[in-house]
Amino acid sequence: MSDSLERNTKISQLKEPLVKKLCEVLDKSSSKGWRKLGEIVGSDRRFKVSSDDMEMCSLKVLELEGSPSLMLLRLIGERGCTTGHLMDYLQTLGNQDALQCLKPPALQIVIQPQSVALICGHNLRLSCHAVCKSPVQYQWFKYNQEVPNSLSPDLVISPVHLKDAGFYICRVNSVDAFEFSQWVQVDVLNVGVSYGGQSYQSLDGRMKVVIQPQSQRLHVGENLQLECGAVGRPIPRYQWHRNGVPIANASKRKLTIPHVMQDQHGRYRCEISSSSSSNSERMWTNEVDVIIDDIYAIGGATDKVALLIGNLSYQNHPQLKAPMVDVYDLTNLLRQLNFKVVSLLDLTESEMRNAVDEFLLLLHKGVYGLLYYAGHGYENYGNSFMVPVDAPNPYRSANCLCVQSILKLMQEKETGLNVFLLDMCRKRNIHDDSTPNIVLRVTANIVFGYATCQDAEAFELSSSGFTNGVFVKFLKKRLLDDEKITVVLDRVAEDMGQFDATKGKQALEIRSSLSERRALTDPILPGDSADLLHAHSRQWAKAHELPESMCLNFDCGAQIKLGFAAEFSNVLVIYTHIVKKPEDMSSCQAHDLDVDPKEMNRETPEETGIYLLSSCLPQHCLYTRLSSLQKLREELVFTVCLQGTFASMDDDHPVHWTKSVNIGKPLIARLDLHRAMRRNSCLQTCMMPHSPSHSPCHSPGPEHRLYPHHGSLQAQDNNRSPGRLSIPIEATDDIDELQTVFINSLQPQL
Repeated sequence: MSDSLERNTKISQLKEPLVKKLCEVLDKSSSKGWRKLGEIVGSDRRFKVSSDDMEMCSLKVLELEGSPSLMLLRLIGERGCTTGHLMDYLQTLGNQDALQCLKPPALQIVIQPQSVALICGHNLRLSCHAVCKSPVQYQWFKYNQEVPNSLSPDLVISPVHLKDAGFYICRVNSVDAFEFSQWVQVDVLNVGVSYGGQSYQSLDGRMKVVIQPQSQRLHVGENLQLECGAVGRPIPRYQWHRNGVPIANASKRKLTIPHVMQDQHGRYRCEISSSSSSNSERMWTNEVDVIIDDIYAIGGATDKVALLIGNLSYQNHPQLKAPMVDVYDLTNLLRQLNFKVVSLLDLTESEMRNAVDEFLLLLHKGVYGLLYYAGHGYENYGNSFMVPVDAPNPYRSANCLCVQSILKLMQEKETGLNVFLLDMCRKRNIHDDSTPNIVLRVTANIVFGYATCQDAEAFELSSSGFTNGVFVKFLKKRLLDDEKITVVLDRVAEDMGQFDATKGKQALEIRSSLSERRALTDPILPGDSADLLHAHSRQWAKAHELPESMCLNFDCGAQIKLGFAAEFSNVLVIYTHIVKKPEDMSSCQAHDLDVDPKEMNRETPEETGIYLLSSCLPQHCLYTRLSSLQKLREELVFTVCLQGTFASMDDDHPVHWTKSVNIGKPLIARLDLHRAMRRNSCLQTCMMPHSPSHSPCHSPGPEHRLYPHHGSLQAQDNNRSPGRLSIPIEATDDIDELQTVFINSLQPQL
């Protein structure tokens, strides 16, 4: 295209990327920006720009993605302004950056690197070539890190190793410009068979299968893993098939099917394909047999479900601290054992009974059921009672939950294993004379782990610095052991017996009718109950559905991201982060969320009481912690407020925007535990008189520095921060603080 023809090109015919780049330059500049350009154009009688036109352009900053420069270019373009006229105006303006946008690029990449899959030990070569009037320089990157000694158009790694796999990009620099190549992926295969040290180029770019899947024989409930692999340029694509039918979501080199069922046996093979500008290839791996024996391992569970309750904030009794940390730690450990876990803090009597009812809905034949409770409690006539946070002072059995009545209901579900871990005092309540009439079945699948002995107290440490209670302090070290559950508890008892702080005061007691080797690590073998398991899984999932992370776009062009995390099943964490603001906006600040809690929108998680997730949450956000979600009766609606000022505005008064957000009923709120108790509640299995009762508070002398109340040890330091954990949390979003501006603008497009 000649220079004359370029100058005659209408502004409306310019390509969108060019116009966008030009507007970005003009919007950013204050002294040589769109306002000054409008004045220059306004002095030309052919394309007169009025003050009303300029005011209309100025108001564009208040719109989403609004650009005053774009509005100005559209106005003068409609009035016949050409590219030549615009270049003259920009020359008069003296904005060389804007003028450069209308000139052909001085630097162009003519050869882009290509993705490749090759064998470990072969030679890797990636090529990137650019043309420019001035000399060019090259620098290769792996992710966002420079590759040492990679300053030439060709990146050569000889020989290549497994650690060299990943995403690569090349930056090309000239005197006045720089460009980045496209992202490419390098896949390095570890192949046992030698190919004589041939380089990748000896394959002439053609695809070749180098890893074949192997036949397998498994038991029901074990994990199936098949692997194949091919070399080629570009990287081959994979699709696994069973008995000739494509398997959904099986498009990786490695096929993993956890907890295989009998009907997943068959003949497996993988279709491998590759397409480039010059040719297209397709080939198949060998077909292999996968045999699944219908033999249930001893101790196999049809499912594994756990209810964890920690009561701390008592209305009429001493406050506790350790249950929160104990419930959090056990939740993460039990999830690693494939338990469906519901973890709840600070429940009233009706909420505890309804939570137990929901727990019972998850149980059926062969399920392993585990109940952990930490809080105030007592034991009368062999029956253990858990005390809700709203229990009166004195409390009575009618105000509490009887553990044995829960066990009776679990037995009716024909569970495979019933485990009760009771982290509470077992002193007799001498003011409660009721005698529950609970008739239990004789079964060989019951295990009780009491944090303390009968008619004894449990404690919280006063100044040792431990974040857990005594029981969980030692239990969490053994819980993942692949041993019979009674063996695990025996070892915990031995560990506790060596703990000087509680010697002679607290000892673990185990009661068991277990006759088989049942372990918490046993696999889940659904068998004929797969449909029932699926239905119960949906019920469990209702209590753990987090709101999806969302981006709120404001009319000014600012964008706020909201993320959500679950600290417990009834504790939600909301974190907000300003991810985008207009270049012309001189300040941008998000206001408080319009919700009820006293502590919200703090700059650190710890300020809002989020100690347990503080190391797992993204940084540089505002944090809000919403607890007691079980009390939520309506959908949770709040307002996000934003204020900002603009450099292009005539005054500095901030402009305000608001967005209303409805996140429905998150987590446990979906189950409506606040409702009236069901007729099938555990209360009905434990018939007892509702006579007044009284609970004494027994405490050793101050020289012991121990505080009895429940089933762990209470620290006197009320401002302590529990130790940070590395266990993954449930969250809808994870802002990676390691991403730089560089990597944000260079995402792989593969």
